[in-house]
Amino acid sequence: MVGVVCGHLAAEVDDSPDALVFATESGRPIWRGNLNKLIARIGQPHLHFHDLRHTGNTLAARTGASTRDLMARMGHDSSQAALIYQHATAEADRAIAQALHEAVRADRKAKKSTDGSGKAKDKAGKKSGGKKGKKRSANRDGAEDDRG
Repeated sequence: MVGVVCGHLAAEVDDSPDALVFATESGRPIWRGNLNKLIARIGQPHLHFHDLRHTGNTLAARTGASTRDLMARMGHDSSQAALIYQHATAEADRAIAQALHEAVRADRKAKKSTDGSGKAKDKAGKKSGGKKGKKRSANRDGAEDDRG
């Protein structure tokens, strides 16, 4: 359905921000009284005025619009009416699952890259930033000796 609407927008709708998405041939708004004539001409006898409204509002909801935004757009006073257009879709479910997967993976990666002290580990899992080579430690006199 989105492809059909996009095709219609490209072919029939003016670029003006206040252009009507669907209009009569004379450019006037469609109302229920003249919609049936248009539907007959496009060969979609089961299409109803509310179907167009429902599609437009469902597409608006998919953009991430808040319930309050949808209420204003549709002229609804209750959030219950606006929630009708916020369908749970398989597409949305996949997007949510993917976002959760990426968040968990990033968290695990962050935890693996530190040892709890905030110091990063190198690829071998050793703390980085220390001296390489021989270990040095102080003997009882305070002088350093090499251990290796």
